[in-house]
Amino acid sequence: MRDVAVIGVGMTPVTAGSGKSLSQLFVEAATEAIEDAGVDKIDSMYVGNMMSGFLQNQEHLGPLMATALGREGVPTYKVEGACASGGVATNAGVKAVLSGLEDIVLVGAVEKMSGYTTPEVTTGLMMAEDRARVAPTGISFVGLNALIAREYMHKHNVTHEDLAEFPVLCHENALDNPKAQFRKKVSVDDVLKSPPVADPLRLLDCSGIGDGAAVLVLAPQERAGEFTDSPVELAASAVATDAISLYQRPDITTFGASRKASEQAYRASHLSPEDIDVLEVHDAFSVLGVMALEDLGFAKKGSAVQLLRDGECSRDGRLPTNTFGGLKARGTRWVPAEYTKSPNWFCNSRIGLENAKSPRRRLGLPRVSVE
Repeated sequence: MRDVAVIGVGMTPVTAGSGKSLSQLFVEAATEAIEDAGVDKIDSMYVGNMMSGFLQNQEHLGPLMATALGREGVPTYKVEGACASGGVATNAGVKAVLSGLEDIVLVGAVEKMSGYTTPEVTTGLMMAEDRARVAPTGISFVGLNALIAREYMHKHNVTHEDLAEFPVLCHENALDNPKAQFRKKVSVDDVLKSPPVADPLRLLDCSGIGDGAAVLVLAPQERAGEFTDSPVELAASAVATDAISLYQRPDITTFGASRKASEQAYRASHLSPEDIDVLEVHDAFSVLGVMALEDLGFAKKGSAVQLLRDGECSRDGRLPTNTFGGLKARGTRWVPAEYTKSPNWFCNSRIGLENAKSPRRRLGLPRVSVE
């Protein structure tokens, strides 16, 4: 089985009220990625998206995006996996290249969430749950994550001040990212004093709502040199699932899917957490960023906050994390921003984080699956 490389990347800024359609967002990111890769022919495309059917009343995204991109005839698939839709689309594209059936594969994700009422977006977010069983209780998606935060704090004797260190880190990293949605520095005190959303979560514990798209172009490693002088090997891609609802899980302070997928990826790549130089994790809510550090093997349960306190996750620390701002500051809690972790990691590997004012790094782990 052959190896896979990333040869091109493109992403839009994450904004609220972009005024652009789903197609326009996707085409912008895809065109940038195709030009970056220097390719003409695309063998297939995989488009990650979760809420177009509900918010835009638009399905059949495969032909829609292929037509918008001027690639009619190219087999194009919509892939849905809630927060991990972009990651699952990438996994599908990687398998297509690994199989030898296709060489040049475009994978991406797009979402448009602004311009809708809070009840509409809240209803859409809850479609990631078992609606028939959970939604009738009246709890929201933010409420579910508030339960996680409360249990995590209780179980591991962690304070809200500790959790607030994660959004502080992300806002710091987004300051010089021109595509970030929130380029503003915040303090722990700012987080704690921001308006309540679902106790204990405050506004600055939560990522925002926005529009965006991100795209990668994949190719066999042996052909990557035909297109770019700086390909990045994609050493492994893994997907796993967990019980869908929190009440079905024995411990809501850990995500089994993240642990299983990361273990698979470590085995496939012959790497371990100790080998990783830069990290991108899912931080739609402050507690999730902290939990991800633990689920991916970088800290024992309940101890990840110490990494943040000691500065080890800062750009000049031992494990630079969310170096472009994460979901919290780069933007949006759903698919596009979650997926842009892969292009961010790609840029980290390709340019050595020079734009992020960090030392050169070699190995990155973008975690794009959640819950």
